[in-house]
Amino acid sequence: MPIDLTETLVVGVSATALFDMSESDKVFKHQLATNPDAAIDEYRKHMLEKENEPLDDGTGMPLIRALLGLNDNKTIKGDGPLVEVVVISRNSPETGFRVLKEIRRKGLPITRSAFIAGEDSSNYLDAFYVDLFLTTNETDAQKVTDSKVCAAALVKAPPSNSQMIVDGQVRFAFDADAVIFSEHSEIINQQENLAEFWSNEDLNKDVPLQDGPYASLLRKISKVKSRLPGQVEYSPVKVAVVTARNAPAEIRVINTLRLWGIYVDQAFFLGGLDKSRFLRAFNPHIFFDDQDSHLESASAWIPSAKVLYPSGSPLVEILATKCLEKAKEKTLDDE
Repeated sequence: MPIDLTETLVVGVSATALFDMSESDKVFKHQLATNPDAAIDEYRKHMLEKENEPLDDGTGMPLIRALLGLNDNKTIKGDGPLVEVVVISRNSPETGFRVLKEIRRKGLPITRSAFIAGEDSSNYLDAFYVDLFLTTNETDAQKVTDSKVCAAALVKAPPSNSQMIVDGQVRFAFDADAVIFSEHSEIINQQENLAEFWSNEDLNKDVPLQDGPYASLLRKISKVKSRLPGQVEYSPVKVAVVTARNAPAEIRVINTLRLWGIYVDQAFFLGGLDKSRFLRAFNPHIFFDDQDSHLESASAWIPSAKVLYPSGSPLVEILATKCLEKAKEKTLDDE
């Protein structure tokens, strides 16, 4: 009888998002640049030599540990685990053996894995029923985003000033536009101006926002919360929306979440204030945002991950043009 994962949150994580494998990555890239014909052989040699050495935690580890801990709850409603984690590594089974040994060494209850020897991880996510994929490989993240198979994020380096995560809870923080919701409103903001954005959102405050790349993930998280005992307000799974929106653009967000039937524990409508100040107070296991300006400050303190735009999104061209214009202005100023 096939396993039913419709009420289980399935997280796929690359080995490099789960563990800090930056040293091995440097070895491979160095060999690829200096002696490409021998790069794979030298990388294999390195991994075999280091096979028994422990690996430090990667950016995704706090979230994975916390999520797996939810399965220890003795009064879960429904059948099947709340959470499943699948390690999907671009290593071969031989070079990935170190990853499996580290999973055992850390006592992580992860039973499923795939070692795909350099192929695109995106090819295997649907087969594993993955709802969220965390990776350090931008090519993989972009392909998953374009395929719309599941939510995907490119994790930043582990935070240098991380705080103690609240024990027994799982805390998610999401940006709103182009993450939970569609990019339509953000395109108005970028193409027109803030006043036009405010006017549009106020005019359409009773019109629900369309699904963004993380809408399905948010629904699955909500389903997981419903399987835990007690009232939703006291659930160990906490969700916060942290957005640059402010009045009069905030009402549409709440109306949309109500229509979706999703309970969000906290919402921050910041109107341009630095998100990292609020994230440090909320202290999530991971923060998802689409803009580097927000992620750069947050990632020093909070495990953070970038949500990429689809390749065909107007935002790709709009932001590239703006970046080029800023570079030209800087060049003129320097002259």
